[in-house]
Amino acid sequence: MAEGSTDSILAIDVGEVRIGVARADKIAGLATPLTTLRNDDEVFDKIANLCQENNVDTVIVGLPRNLDGQDTPQTSYTRSFADAMQIKTGFKVIFQDEAVTSKQAVSELISRGKAYVKEDIDALAAAYILEDYLAAYGEPQA
Repeated sequence: MAEGSTDSILAIDVGEVRIGVARADKIAGLATPLTTLRNDDEVFDKIANLCQENNVDTVIVGLPRNLDGQDTPQTSYTRSFADAMQIKTGFKVIFQDEAVTSKQAVSELISRGKAYVKEDIDALAAAYILEDYLAAYGEPQA
């Protein structure tokens, strides 16, 4: 993507089956769930399309770790996924700790008292990742 101003920030919650995606407008700074993608052979193209549609040049990637901060097998998978995504799409990747975002998403969805599916958890977890990033940094760091 060309250098210059972008309108939005995208965050993803990487899973081996599904990828939760959230978006925030840089001005409003409000993170909202966007979609859930199937983690298949076309996922990098789908992410690139979402970035182009939303005028994004940086993707915040949730980095899973144990509660004590130690890496897990999922940490390694996520780093490998993000490296491949950056190579295939050209979009900058920034990691954001995602401690307990999926549990937080489940609690939120249960509290709403409505039926939900796993895809809802993934997209909401991505929104929490993005909220945490925005609270810490405001917008992507150079």
